[in-house]
Amino acid sequence: MFKVKPNPPDSDPGANIMATPRTPCSMFIVNPELSTETLLVHACESLASANVMANDLVDHLQGTSRNALLGIAQVIMLGELAVNRALDRLDPP
Repeated sequence: MFKVKPNPPDSDPGANIMATPRTPCSMFIVNPELSTETLLVHACESLASANVMANDLVDHLQGTSRNALLGIAQVIMLGELAVNRALDRLDPP
């Protein structure tokens, strides 16, 4: 008779992960000294650019792919609106 499942590991693999702190790669690290306002401004500009790119690409698609990308563009726009609202709260007009 054959065994269907393999034997479980002898030790908990998650235990070693929690014991050793992870050091992030510094290649893509955001400067921790940037202000919240600066971070939000850059996030807003990135979302606005992504929205433009998605809307430009929509013109080249048809059917369900077009509908999916329009949905993604709408989610990007909602994220941009949320970031703009956060900026308004930090620096009211």
